[in-house]
Amino acid sequence: MTTTLIHSARLITDGVETPDAWVRFADGVVVATGTGASWSDADTVIDATALAGEGAILTPGFVDIHAHGGAGAAFDDGTDAIRTARAMHRSHGTTRSVLSLVTAPVDDLARRVAEIADLMQTDADILGSHLEGPFLEPERKGAHEPTLLRHPVAEDVQRLLDAGRGTVRQVTLAPELPGGLEAIRRIVAAGAAAAVGHTSADAAQAREAFEAGATILTHAFNAMPGIHHRAPGPVLTAAADHRVVLEGIADNVHLDPYVIKLLFDSAPGRVALVTDAMAAAGSADGKYDLGAVKVTVTDGIARTDETGSIAGSTLTQDVALQRAVAAGVPLIEAVRALTETPARAIGVGDRLGRLAEGYLGDAVILRADFTVAHVQTGSGLD
Repeated sequence: MTTTLIHSARLITDGVETPDAWVRFADGVVVATGTGASWSDADTVIDATALAGEGAILTPGFVDIHAHGGAGAAFDDGTDAIRTARAMHRSHGTTRSVLSLVTAPVDDLARRVAEIADLMQTDADILGSHLEGPFLEPERKGAHEPTLLRHPVAEDVQRLLDAGRGTVRQVTLAPELPGGLEAIRRIVAAGAAAAVGHTSADAAQAREAFEAGATILTHAFNAMPGIHHRAPGPVLTAAADHRVVLEGIADNVHLDPYVIKLLFDSAPGRVALVTDAMAAAGSADGKYDLGAVKVTVTDGIARTDETGSIAGSTLTQDVALQRAVAAGVPLIEAVRALTETPARAIGVGDRLGRLAEGYLGDAVILRADFTVAHVQTGSGLD
């Protein structure tokens, strides 16, 4: 048995901050927690204060349920690209990630989710795939290729779910499309999370989707109707439904800081901070491909060449934490939105997202300015 001990940290987990805390890990799993000098020796002992300075913070590893790539590589482009992008995001605290795939022909998507299923046998940091498309509303396409969008007919939906062999974690779709509600029920029956996104749904249609089983709102406010005092739209409908987790991209581009704070205030405990990062995250400005769409990144902002639409982000989750806190979100709630809430949203909240006995030993040590000093990933999911 290999043991690790992290001590002398402000532990933030489960919506609680504990000063001068320690956590003990054995073979990649949390086996004990405590405070002060009550810890016993271990094979590896990490003094968080010595490593990260006064005010060192210890949190669970970050979980990103919506990212497309980074370090110049896209998750759509196979094993090497996935590992390159994941290594960059891991260095920023994201110990586990769902791999989001952009709209493509169904044949290509089926092959890609099958490849991700295979990769999960060796790469424990990969939680599965997220199909962001092709079942999207063309008028809300964002950076998706419009000629590849299609209605969620049962045959296509089932084929993609089957290709993933139980590893498709999330499917984003526009519920108002023909077959949309049936597709939600099919996705949920397969054990995946159905997400409402890239949609023109009004409040009533969004409510129907949530009643049908959808439990995630994909990048809230983006690629959907906004809030109007006589037309609340999908955002307020999701915020009012305690079954629904709302994704937020806290990059100050997709969401203004005031709106980041509004999101947390409207849906306490139900915000998942995601990156929606594309290949340019952790890389230089320039020309990139996002699936079939050409993208230019200038000053860290990605936009499609054809329409100028925002095309994902260059965000990492440590920066999302910094910007959420700067927007007025309490640190405890921002950490929850990076850990416990996204893990719960995709059905792995019983093993990830907390530093508690029996949970996997994913942990991040942060300096007082919320930059990353240390990252560790625990054992794999059963």
